[in-house]
Amino acid sequence: MKRVLVILLTVLMILGIGFSLSSCKKKEVKAEAAASAEPFKVAFIYIGLPGDLGWTFEQEQGRMMIEEELGDKVDTTFVENVPEGPDASRIIRQYAQKGYNMIFATSFGYMDPMVEVAAEFPDVYFEHCSGYKSSDNMATYFGRMYQARYLSGIVAGKAIGQGDSIGYVAAFPIPEVLRGINAFTIGVRKVNPTATVKVVWTNTWYDPVKEREAAVALLDSGVKLITQHQDTTEPQKAAKERDLVSVGYDSDMGKFVGDSVLVSPKWNWGPYFVKTVEDAMNGTWKTHSYWGGLKDGVVELSAFSDKVSQDVKDLVASETKKIESGSWDVFWGPLKGQDGSVVVADGAKMADGDMLGMNLFVEGVVGNLGQ
Repeated sequence: MKRVLVILLTVLMILGIGFSLSSCKKKEVKAEAAASAEPFKVAFIYIGLPGDLGWTFEQEQGRMMIEEELGDKVDTTFVENVPEGPDASRIIRQYAQKGYNMIFATSFGYMDPMVEVAAEFPDVYFEHCSGYKSSDNMATYFGRMYQARYLSGIVAGKAIGQGDSIGYVAAFPIPEVLRGINAFTIGVRKVNPTATVKVVWTNTWYDPVKEREAAVALLDSGVKLITQHQDTTEPQKAAKERDLVSVGYDSDMGKFVGDSVLVSPKWNWGPYFVKTVEDAMNGTWKTHSYWGGLKDGVVELSAFSDKVSQDVKDLVASETKKIESGSWDVFWGPLKGQDGSVVVADGAKMADGDMLGMNLFVEGVVGNLGQ
């Protein structure tokens, strides 16, 4: 009997050791699998330099937020100064071929190249900034910058005399830029009804020399304030050199130029980038056309210069609440075009499609479309 008990105990011990070893082995395998899991790879295609202090600078801040928030789970990279147009498809395709899981193309002119490559790589996620074409694996993202532009126009209109003129150094005559000019002008004329906004085109996104020259020409013509739609601080510097004030764009240009920059409409891409990458990582990403505004925080105003009075700050805060509540938006009637014709009737509002395809100037803008 004792012998039988000894045998049974021995068998149980052996089985127990076996189960223990098996359990340990499974844990080791899981640990090895976790350790060898590849990070989610994300690539960014930039139109300019991260050091431009404008558009690409803010996209880069968003990319860095992905790394800060998601840590070792992601591996991000970027390529700078990629020209818009057909050759961009080669760059985008290279990242897809290298096994990148998600690719962000950060300028309008990358749209068709990204559409082409997205069709070739159905398992890769593609995100295009400011475009309108999408597919099952390609989405679009942008922000209602016109809302922040309008608020900055209020600040600008209050900073000049009644009937004075503001200089606007503009990039390309595309809807995005036209929306910004018009929204800014609507803000200016809310507080300064006879002021005008004089537009000069450079047909550049980032050319410090050309953009400074355009600003200087506007200043020579007698404008009292400078703003722009480009990725450089040169127009702000030109205004400061004349002891005049300016309104920045893209990033908080006051940090780089000083308190002569009254305020800057700026981008805040980080939260959108982080959520979009997380959605792709956990399998919940779906194609979309994102167009967030002040309420979402993707567009905002920078801190005000000390030159901005409290009553102006209070007015901007009040207008911000109206927009964020949805009770009003910038392109709501009554609204007239540059030629005095009614663009939006009283009580009506411009549809998103019309804003996205905008091809007009509002009353108060001085200049020609595309010239």
